[in-house]
Amino acid sequence: MRHIDVHKMADAARFNRFHAGILLWCAIIIICDGYDLAVAGIALPSIMQEMGVTAQDAGFMVSSALFGMMFGAIFLGTIADRIGRKLAIVICLSLFSVFTAAAGFATDPYTFSIMRFLAGLGIGGVMPNVVAQMTEYSPKRIRSTMVTLMFSGYAVGGMLAALLGKGLIEAHGWQSVFLAAGVPVILIPFILRSMPESMPFLIRRKRHAELQRILVGMDPSYRVQQGDHYTLPAIDRAEGAPIGKLFQDGRGFSTVMFWIAFFMCLFMVYALSSWLAKLMASAGYSLGSALTFVLVLNFGAVIGAVGGGWLADRFNIKHVLVAMYALAAVSITLLGYKVSTPVLFLLVGLAGASTIGTQIVTYAYAGQFYPMAIRSTGIGWASGVGRSGAILAPIVIGTLVGMALPLQHNFLAIAIPAVIAAIAVACIRHGRSASVAAAATPALRTAAAAEASEA
Repeated sequence: MRHIDVHKMADAARFNRFHAGILLWCAIIIICDGYDLAVAGIALPSIMQEMGVTAQDAGFMVSSALFGMMFGAIFLGTIADRIGRKLAIVICLSLFSVFTAAAGFATDPYTFSIMRFLAGLGIGGVMPNVVAQMTEYSPKRIRSTMVTLMFSGYAVGGMLAALLGKGLIEAHGWQSVFLAAGVPVILIPFILRSMPESMPFLIRRKRHAELQRILVGMDPSYRVQQGDHYTLPAIDRAEGAPIGKLFQDGRGFSTVMFWIAFFMCLFMVYALSSWLAKLMASAGYSLGSALTFVLVLNFGAVIGAVGGGWLADRFNIKHVLVAMYALAAVSITLLGYKVSTPVLFLLVGLAGASTIGTQIVTYAYAGQFYPMAIRSTGIGWASGVGRSGAILAPIVIGTLVGMALPLQHNFLAIAIPAVIAAIAVACIRHGRSASVAAAATPALRTAAAAEASEA
């Protein structure tokens, strides 16, 4: 009887069409997710004008989706380790597509907020699941690059919202950009047919035929033999409550540091996503020019995500993140001061790279830190707790905008969390990372196989 360590196979696999397919599907899902999230900030000035709401009330309207994202990340991230990741992803896609489109029919702030809350459940829930999916199936040597490349679709979705928003809002009103968000539901049958299920889930359910097809696709040199026994390293086995596992084996302190980093980074991301267009409009730019800044912000995010992932695969990912958070503090602070237009575009691009891009790299780090069996749970809780920062950001910055403070004060309030996030990441105990532990103790896999053989 052969004992097949599926984690080891995933680590050592060479990139092929199987990996490209997962990357493509996850990226498409994240593009749709990013569009649905960014569309509220793009349409915010038009919504405020048509519904006659104040800046502070508009902040609460935007935060309704973020409040839903907090619950979605925690709940749908956690249950994915129990019901299967593929089903969880489809549920999330259905939620954010249908209810974002439904928000386009709202005629008052209350209905709009309810629809955005329900959409937020799916927007928040899909993120930890696609990160866990991409982390699980990526070859180890390019794992950070794969995750950040996939997650850069989030910024692509933001750019798509900005590009469509400039034309659709002027021609058909703000409702049109929300209605367009319903299109991705047509992808659901294809995702159910093409997306592989999580390997630990298949092992627990004894769905070996499905697992064998995945392993052959992942590593074409693998030949199925009768009696093959599939196992996981001990560190990747979930026993007991998955949430409790986040605080075991020396991971407790680092789990809290991840939560702080997610809170601070998501505060910056959603402060900029929700209010950059409005802040630039108040600084004297036209609506079209203000939306161009949103486009540049998300373009910078793509560069930051892919570049950060590339650096993380070659250097210590923790050190890369600390440097990126430091860049965020500097670039966002400088946005509040009078500079030439080319320099301003550069600063906006750097802000996107070091906030949205950094958040994507932070997701990649969390995905590598937690063992496979509790990966969705770990990422989901970090993302869910972090959503409280995302919820506060539009409200806090909206309050500051309503106070008519100098522009630099608004951007300074967005920049301070970057310093706190850098300190939190610096305090993470990198040696407790699942990827580091697995590499440092190769005998663990041998022990797991021996244990399975005795059983």
